[in-house]
Amino acid sequence: MCTTCGCGNPDNHSHHHDHDHTHGHHSHDHATEQVSLEADILGRNDRHAAFNRGFLSGRGVKAYNVVSSPGSGKTSLLEATVRALKDMGRDVAVIEGDQETANDADRIKALGVPAVQINTRNGCHLDAHMVAHAISDLDPAPGSVLFIENVGNLVCPAMFDLGETARVVVMSVTEGDDKPLKYPYMFESAQICVINKVDLLPYVDSDVERIKRNVLSVNPHMRFFEVSATKGTGLAEWVQAIL
Repeated sequence: MCTTCGCGNPDNHSHHHDHDHTHGHHSHDHATEQVSLEADILGRNDRHAAFNRGFLSGRGVKAYNVVSSPGSGKTSLLEATVRALKDMGRDVAVIEGDQETANDADRIKALGVPAVQINTRNGCHLDAHMVAHAISDLDPAPGSVLFIENVGNLVCPAMFDLGETARVVVMSVTEGDDKPLKYPYMFESAQICVINKVDLLPYVDSDVERIKRNVLSVNPHMRFFEVSATKGTGLAEWVQAIL
């Protein structure tokens, strides 16, 4: 759980005691304190997420929280998607989340699309408060599409609602068929699964139908898109679904 892994900014994850720690504590006191801290963090996040959702909905902005493990091809998928949407005359904005560097935001800006980089430093996920500031900076146009590329991590981002319209989990065929079984909560919490890099299927020991079966075993309502971001396979169907 993110409240115990040590990630994030110190305002959210540190607290102080006014008393000496030389005396004993019962284990249930620590457990209660941990649960209270977690509830407080997630409760505050949910309030920010509700604000984001209301603001975006009021403007008719569709927001997609794009999550995956590192190396799945999220940014390449976003680049291809942004190009397609621009060709259709749609306004697009992107929020990029990484621990360090502005590399991904620079790639998006090179396409002529507004992008904001959020660097989480030692944090392993974006939260709704960070996203609220980025939305304010971007000021997305009414009726536009907003993509939020989360930090590459299939654990902590699953816990944090950002106020998105839908959560998109991206996995590549190179990651192994059992990824949904290893990280079930992320796949449970998503509405869309993009299976990326399908052009590499002849070269890896992976099977799309087996991937889908494993996903459906944890989320029977998942919607799938089979895509090659670099070759363009399946991109038209994916983009149409976004709209």
